[in-house]
Amino acid sequence: MTAAPEREEEEMPAERRFLRGPQSRLSELRFTLGVAGEFIRAFRTLHFVGPCVTVFGSARFDEAHRFYRLARALGGELARAGFTVMTGAGPGIMEAANRGAKEAGGRSVGCNIELPVEQAPNAYLDTVVDFRHFFVRKVLLVKYSYAFVVLPGGYGTMDEVFETATLIQTRKIEDFPIVLMGSEFWSPLLALLRERMLSEGTIDASDLDLLYVTDSPAEAVAHISAVAVERFNLTYGPRAKRRWFLRE
Repeated sequence: MTAAPEREEEEMPAERRFLRGPQSRLSELRFTLGVAGEFIRAFRTLHFVGPCVTVFGSARFDEAHRFYRLARALGGELARAGFTVMTGAGPGIMEAANRGAKEAGGRSVGCNIELPVEQAPNAYLDTVVDFRHFFVRKVLLVKYSYAFVVLPGGYGTMDEVFETATLIQTRKIEDFPIVLMGSEFWSPLLALLRERMLSEGTIDASDLDLLYVTDSPAEAVAHISAVAVERFNLTYGPRAKRRWFLRE
């Protein structure tokens, strides 16, 4: 069997072309160097943002929606507790959390993904980094954060919460808090975890403890703050200094 005829190079995104199977060695080297460059650019930009809490959730809620209002209140509570609020930079829950942080005088950061139908960064960001590749963006949404808050969302949100839980479960990252907000929304999923996955032995009882459920922004932030201080020894000391010779 042979591969399907190649489409014109400019018609196919680099990531999609890379994932369709073996490419020429030169093409795969160029892709790898591009990914490395994207990582380095993001590292340089985000190195000074301070301890973050990443907020995940749907892009589809407008400002009148109860979950938008919940995320906005959460962003304010996180900012007042001294955390930088990090999101995927888009609308909906992401905008709401960034907006709440900005309104409370805190720091607001976004990791924006470039899509065929462009996703414009929301208007409440102090710092934004654009990414071509989802997998690079997902790494950066985890790298600088000491907790993760997940509000209702779709496929992307489910991917983010379970990938984060898997990284903790497999000890690839520390035992950071994962907070689910919107308990009614999450109730069927939590029932599946308890009644099917746990009963079939596909997860352990301790894996359920990775998820903390609340509808209160104040309670969510109190839980995150307690873990950050007690488990990870976060303090309110000075932030990292920029180095002129590195052009920071």
